[in-house]
Amino acid sequence: MRAELRAKIIDVCDKKIDSKGGNVGLSFYAFFTNKNDNPELLMEAATWWIQTHALDHFVKAQKIKQMVQDGL
Repeated sequence: MRAELRAKIIDVCDKKIDSKGGNVGLSFYAFFTNKNDNPELLMEAATWWIQTHALDHFVKAQKIKQMVQDGL
């Protein structure tokens, strides 16, 4: 996963955790606006989420952040 996406995921997770608490869940769509302005990055996130790790649609933000920080 490219550094740009890793940084974006960590930033979004931090903001969600800060605003909604440690138990907040999110989907990979949380890392993108409603406009599909970067389809390659969206597909990279979807591939990592769905194909690589077989994650459920909603996953705790803390878990996703930790996975990204661990280089998974």
